[in-house]
Amino acid sequence: MKLFGTDGVRGEAGTFLTAELAMKVAMAAGVYFKAHSKTNKILIGKDTRRSGYMIENAIVSGLTAIGYDVVQIGPMPTPAIAYITENMRCDAGIMISASHNSFEDNGIKFFDSCGDKLSHSVEEEIEKIYQNSELLQDAHVRGKNIGKAKRIDDVIGRYIVQLKNSFPRELSLKNMRIVLDTANGAGYIVGPTVLEELGAEVIVLHNKPDGFNINDGCGALHTKDLCESVVKYRADLGIALDGDADRVVIVDENGEVIDGDQLLGALGAYMNDRGTLKGSGIVSTVMSNKGLDDFMSQRGLKLFRSDVGDKNVLEMMKKEGINFGGEQSGHVIISDFAKTGDGLVCALQVLALLIETKQKASTALRPFALYPQKLVNINVKTKKQISEIEGLEEKLKELDKKGIHHLIRYSGTENKLRVLLECRDAKKMNSYMDEMIEFFQKALNA
Repeated sequence: MKLFGTDGVRGEAGTFLTAELAMKVAMAAGVYFKAHSKTNKILIGKDTRRSGYMIENAIVSGLTAIGYDVVQIGPMPTPAIAYITENMRCDAGIMISASHNSFEDNGIKFFDSCGDKLSHSVEEEIEKIYQNSELLQDAHVRGKNIGKAKRIDDVIGRYIVQLKNSFPRELSLKNMRIVLDTANGAGYIVGPTVLEELGAEVIVLHNKPDGFNINDGCGALHTKDLCESVVKYRADLGIALDGDADRVVIVDENGEVIDGDQLLGALGAYMNDRGTLKGSGIVSTVMSNKGLDDFMSQRGLKLFRSDVGDKNVLEMMKKEGINFGGEQSGHVIISDFAKTGDGLVCALQVLALLIETKQKASTALRPFALYPQKLVNINVKTKKQISEIEGLEEKLKELDKKGIHHLIRYSGTENKLRVLLECRDAKKMNSYMDEMIEFFQKALNA
């Protein structure tokens, strides 16, 4: 059984992601990290899902059983776990979250001692250990060697300081009115706190998690409430986080959502103008709009494209010596301040851009025109190898002839096929999208 997807181990809690699986995965990861241990401590955080209690306790049991000491810090954003793991000199960090998924799902994400997500090769090593029952049994300790666990409630202050340090010291959010949707998730305390401490007037939406309402009609994937509230309260900006606050969606003063690629372009150009952009370029993914390529080229900057996933974006950033990149979906990485996508770090850079340029969000955050693009998610019964889908090669050749850019891929966490088409002619693109949807419905759901 393959454990790791595009972002850790993820699935429905209680069916795929059981307490037993969580404990065994924790033991396997602990065995791996023991071989590189410096402090014998592992940090655990989580979002606000009810199933987090079950999974956290199982992970603690697995780690202490093999002799690890565990530090539990409760609900915190994913990027906070990455930062605090390194800050507290832990051997590893674990975040319990299914990110933007609904409450029924949950997941386990791992970070190494430097706060970086694990490489694919390390994940494969942990999977091999997971499959080796004899090795896991031998890893059990006894007596005084059994690990201990303690809960710390005040580390949120460390992350708040780190966030505030990412915002230019000479600037203030005084006279800024911001609507913040925390998705009833892990950013429900830290988000409003940071913005208010920097001087903003903050109207907060969906900040009362009950274990089941995370991402429920709110947050980065459901912006209706945010858009309406920005207009209602005449706010300067709307900010939507997802359940673990590693993703952000920005809404302008007119209540309109800013496209993720336009946001990347605006921030990349801003950082370049300030002299803080490294590597003379930015990193996006294969999903990004062709308009972003053109905009970067016009400014003498390069656009590098990685595979989908903020881990892949970060790997390419490191390879090319670049400190800024992200995904169209709202995972934005500014590696001077964060080791992974950080919705609040990104939002603070957007606010700094608006203050310094003295522009409204509707103008500053739409610096170029997008090519017409459409992304459709198709529910599928089985994930048949894309290369083995009969008739697909001919379909794709036809798209190429018509000048339609295409990207076909499965979701790494759900039974969905993602179909992306892009073309200068929107009418032609929509017509071919209808054909592709019908084709895949027959090919994968018949």
